[in-house]
Amino acid sequence: MAGCCGHDAKFEGVSDEYKRRLWIVIALNAIMFVVEMSAGHAAKSQALQADALDFAGDALTYGLSLAVIGASLQVRTKAALAKGISLFLMGAWVLGSTVYRVFYVGIPTAEIMGLVGFLALVTNLASVLLLVRYKDGDANVRSVWLCSRNDAIGNVAVMFAALGVWGTATGWPDLIVATIMAGLFLSSAYQIMRQALAERREASTHNQVKV
Repeated sequence: MAGCCGHDAKFEGVSDEYKRRLWIVIALNAIMFVVEMSAGHAAKSQALQADALDFAGDALTYGLSLAVIGASLQVRTKAALAKGISLFLMGAWVLGSTVYRVFYVGIPTAEIMGLVGFLALVTNLASVLLLVRYKDGDANVRSVWLCSRNDAIGNVAVMFAALGVWGTATGWPDLIVATIMAGLFLSSAYQIMRQALAERREASTHNQVKV
């Protein structure tokens, strides 16, 4: 998907249909953040809490994306950079807290992890289907797609973690999945920031040529 950064014409989000879909996805993410964070605390699952944090980040990301639709390229790329930085910070937090939890002796509740992970997966698959046609847009639009994709992948991973916890009666599968999700956050942050900076350079070069 990174290859889309080289396209000359990119969808910028200026579409009533796209905005309606974003509002639906924002509502879904906000609801699932509350559900999954509560379940993560109850189940003592680091993977669930990491995924809940991703839901919260996505809701904020989509709101910011809506706010800058139709704005100048400079404003949109600044918004994309801000989202990339926030994803990086989330990834760093999840990675750090996961390392801390390695020394925690509690075992997550596999049943809660599996049930909530499945509910989150259904929610995120709905979001992915709503947004998949816009996955090759500019940095601002693309960041929305990457966050939605991350959620769906994360939910599948949480379900595998639940199965691993149930099968091994240890918390290691949960911690491993949380670490993988942290890596996914960091990778997406890099992709978003790289595309945003590339778009800024292209715009600057274009303006210099016009002058």
